[in-house]
Amino acid sequence: MCLTLLPTLLGAAEPPVPMTAAEFEAYTTGKTLTFSQRGEVYGAEQYLPGRAVRWAFKGDVCRNGTWYEEAELICFVYDHDPGPQCWNFWRQDGRLTGLFIGDGFGSELSEVAQSPDPLACAGPDLGV
Repeated sequence: MCLTLLPTLLGAAEPPVPMTAAEFEAYTTGKTLTFSQRGEVYGAEQYLPGRAVRWAFKGDVCRNGTWYEEAELICFVYDHDPGPQCWNFWRQDGRLTGLFIGDGFGSELSEVAQSPDPLACAGPDLGV
């Protein structure tokens, strides 16, 4: 019985529950989310209908792509790089957090802002 109380006494939290594709789609569609990594703005992504996305690293050109669910992960492919980039996403303190799966480092991005406005694109892919 003492062992079952150990996590509670140590303040260990339950691991986050990853979002399903339906939850992710409902949360993101129609929004542009800005993400940070280790406290610095990393980039932003616009989530369009039909699971289309537009991503830009901070100060970089926009990249178009799509997302899909595979093995309970949310995976993205972009026109410039057709290799999938897969993530676990969950809500933490009302905001989206994502953990990249596949680089061995566990890169984590956190939502720092959201907007209904289109992603502001730099460079040759300027939108209307």
